[in-house]
Amino acid sequence: MADRFVYECTLRWSDLDAYGHVNNARFLTLYEEARVALMFVGARGQGVDSFADGVVIRRHEVDYLRPVGYALGRATAEAAPTVRIELWVEQVRAGSFTIGYEMYDGDLLVSRARSVLVPFDLAQQLPRRLSESERTFLLGYAS
Repeated sequence: MADRFVYECTLRWSDLDAYGHVNNARFLTLYEEARVALMFVGARGQGVDSFADGVVIRRHEVDYLRPVGYALGRATAEAAPTVRIELWVEQVRAGSFTIGYEMYDGDLLVSRARSVLVPFDLAQQLPRRLSESERTFLLGYAS
């Protein structure tokens, strides 16, 4: 198995629901932050800038395994609590790719998710094929 991309995501007070847990819809926002870090920061670090030209979501699947609280006991004056999100690439096709995720609260697995993404030409408003450099980058995280 290839290395996973690991992202520490800061929780915000606004992520909480009325029960003091991270709202289920905010899980997608946390996964999005990790995915953006992979595709825009991680890829750029390897010389791949083209994901910024356009990528859209075709599908999300999320399994909620345990609630995530804000955990004030883990917060400090300098830092809010975080969750760790690990990402990998499950599938690469000519015109789409699938990212898998696991979210951890400390050492506890709290959620699993999957997103199918499609490279997209924003100027023409049409799907496009993955470039060879994008494919090579993604395969570096393939499971």
